[in-house]
Amino acid sequence: MHILPISKEKSGMKKIIKTIKTIKIDPSKCTGCRACEMACSTFHAKPKYATINPASSRIRVFWDEENDVYVPILAGEYTQAECNSRYIVTINKREYGECSFCRSSCPSRDLFKEPGSGIALKCDVCGEPMPEGGPMCVQWCANGALTYAPERTEEMELPEEEEEPGVEEL
Repeated sequence: MHILPISKEKSGMKKIIKTIKTIKIDPSKCTGCRACEMACSTFHAKPKYATINPASSRIRVFWDEENDVYVPILAGEYTQAECNSRYIVTINKREYGECSFCRSSCPSRDLFKEPGSGIALKCDVCGEPMPEGGPMCVQWCANGALTYAPERTEEMELPEEEEEPGVEEL
């Protein structure tokens, strides 16, 4: 995250522009190696780096048969309600549930839940402080299918004397 001061107001507040980054996915570059799943699961293991369990990963790689491409999916929000419009989709004689490529953790499936406890998982972009070099899944993606890039900017106001911890003004 980059923060740039844009002006100092008379009210003792300063306006800054905050750059919000996100993990961007390019399925055309994904080979389905699942290195991202391994890196994520070991980074979030307790203790950190102690085990590798792809079922604990906040990213999963699925194969989209229709388009013959692997699709990395990041864990999204937990939802307490199941989808209302469930049906089966058949692609090349293989059946898929409507939620096959859904990011949410919900009561009707075990995807994006911690094995054993059932606690819902959500991608936290490797938390705070983020590992040097960005999220682990991005660092371990050898083909560039995952990138950590700016998504948007937000303007905010902070008190003149207050600085965000660990943020360097440019």
